[in-house]
Amino acid sequence: MPWIPVFASNRAREPHGDLIATRDFMTQEFAANHPTTRSLSPAAEAWRHLRRNPVAVCCGVYISLLVCIALFANVLKPQGYDSADFHQTFADPGAAHPLSTDQQGRDVLSRILYGARISLGVAIVVVTLEVVIGLTLGLIAGYYSGAIDLLLMRATDVMFSFPDILLAILLVAVVQPGPGKALAPQVSLLTLFVALGLVYWPSLARLVRGQALALRNREYVEAARAMGVRDGAILTRHLLPNILSPIIVQVTQDIAQVMLAEATLSFLGLGVQPPFPSWGRMIQDALQYKEAH
Repeated sequence: MPWIPVFASNRAREPHGDLIATRDFMTQEFAANHPTTRSLSPAAEAWRHLRRNPVAVCCGVYISLLVCIALFANVLKPQGYDSADFHQTFADPGAAHPLSTDQQGRDVLSRILYGARISLGVAIVVVTLEVVIGLTLGLIAGYYSGAIDLLLMRATDVMFSFPDILLAILLVAVVQPGPGKALAPQVSLLTLFVALGLVYWPSLARLVRGQALALRNREYVEAARAMGVRDGAILTRHLLPNILSPIIVQVTQDIAQVMLAEATLSFLGLGVQPPFPSWGRMIQDALQYKEAH
């Protein structure tokens, strides 16, 4: 009788058949009880990280409140912010003037509401300049590294060597026309935009540069390079969406800092000029009147 080989079953031929079957069963059970989470979009991922930062959330709530006040200032105001009535100076609070009037008879509440519009407008423009300059230079420095990174970061270090408010005062004072003269209100606003924008971009550039350095050698970036994708497309399509979260947090906090800087410069007489109302200017006017009387 000829010899006929007997083949064992697949499980008998596998040395760890029972373990493999158990592993497959546990994998199926886990997949059934824990459905796979869909990948979030860059905007959703940025929002998720933003909600986990209490400071950023508080800043966002404060900014939202200011936005509502600024947008509806025309509805909420009792009267025009520059409507002076010298017969109603320091009037008692009432229905016509809920927060009284100042030394020129102007309604304080109206000036506070319009001052919020001015402060928020300055902050939005300055932060936009900050993002354009800081984001561009940070991405270039972090992605290309080498001599470009060294040059841009040394320029950033020079900007960091000056205190923020001191540098802003210096930049605004340079364009002042001289003793006894004042800039036009529109020119003063433009000068304020440029001065604060030049002050606040280095911090964002340093942040973006660090994030770009951490991502420039990731697998998806290397794969894009191997496929011949241009550097501009890599920066905007692969690096930028993955660093939006810290940028949003930084920008949210910087808006409050810019508003504080604008009020400081206006208090010193270097910021928003009359007839535009500013919170810092209002404090300065009240202080001068108090010292004179």
